Amino acid sequence: MVDLPRRSLLAGIAALGASACSRINDHETTRSLFKAAEDAHRAVHRALAGKQGLAREYARDARSPTFRGNGSVTIPDPYYQQQLASGFPDWRLAVTGLVEQPLALSLADIRALPQRTQITRHDCVEGWSAIGEWQGPQLARLLDAAKVRPEANFIVFRCADTLFGREYYESIDMVDAYHPQTIIAHALNGEPLPEKNGAPLRMRIERQLGYKHAKYVKAIEAVASFEDIGQGQGGFWEDVAGYQWYAGI
Repeated sequence: MVDLPRRSLLAGIAALGASACSRINDHETTRSLFKAAEDAHRAVHRALAGKQGLAREYARDARSPTFRGNGSVTIPDPYYQQQLASGFPDWRLAVTGLVEQPLALSLADIRALPQRTQITRHDCVEGWSAIGEWQGPQLARLLDAAKVRPEANFIVFRCADTLFGREYYESIDMVDAYHPQTIIAHALNGEPLPEKNGAPLRMRIERQLGYKHAKYVKAIEAVASFEDIGQGQGGFWEDVAGYQWYAGI
């Protein structure tokens, strides 16, 4: 595994996100330059680390004493709160889109799948980090069970939370979807996922920045393109703040 210079990369991506929020980002030439830079970032990152290269994993004694919530930390929706109070008995994770066999999985179904446990560092674009122990099935197992069709190029995560009146969503390509450390986490540090951290399910995409790790996941959709989803940039913060779609670290 190659240990990439995370801190300098975090600073660079944060600066890119901030500049993308300015008016200059409305210019077609500027958008093209950002896209070219992102494509180069993805190519270099995968060339250095390898498409299946693993993010660093830590010993249990390295876990952070607390793992802060960020972005949405609660969902005021009455149905969500009722499910939270009772352990999410009726929550279903849908796997839809370009699949041969759509799925609707309960938490019991997800916990019954083969599990992966990994202790990794979460790096936020805002500059903070935390180490946590995550448990859940690999996303690849669900995609294989749903029989993703060959024309699918991306996996979109639909979430139960909203920010600024918009539903949160994120997406990754098939390389990251089938990465062994990409899991659907239902537990943090040996306990059911807390509300502030995305209960009942969140994504862990360990080679990307924190905003790619969608929380409160309610549906997974295989698509050929995300051009017609949201503002067409592939994720919530990509749409509203110009963050890079590929946020590899």
